[in-house]
Amino acid sequence: MENLNEEYKRYERAKERVKDIKEFYTHLFTYICVISFLVFINLKYSPEHLWFYWPMLGWGIGLLFHGLKALDVTFMSKDWEERKIREYMENEKKNQNKFE
Repeated sequence: MENLNEEYKRYERAKERVKDIKEFYTHLFTYICVISFLVFINLKYSPEHLWFYWPMLGWGIGLLFHGLKALDVTFMSKDWEERKIREYMENEKKNQNKFE
């Protein structure tokens, strides 16, 4: 019974992750379409004043963070944290033994 419950939890987490990635790709597609349209409008009707890069930049920053979250990109993973904690604990133990 316990094994079945764990399997179900893993399935639900995977399902949620796939949903997040799918939402990110939908967001990316929408971004590309809308920004392309804004570039077209800007260059067609007011090429002397380029303004399309402001919405492109603002929305792009939001899209970047959405992508980092959806694709589970982390700069310092839990594994890294655990290794660093163990390293500091070992260093502290070595330094403590030096003075005894």
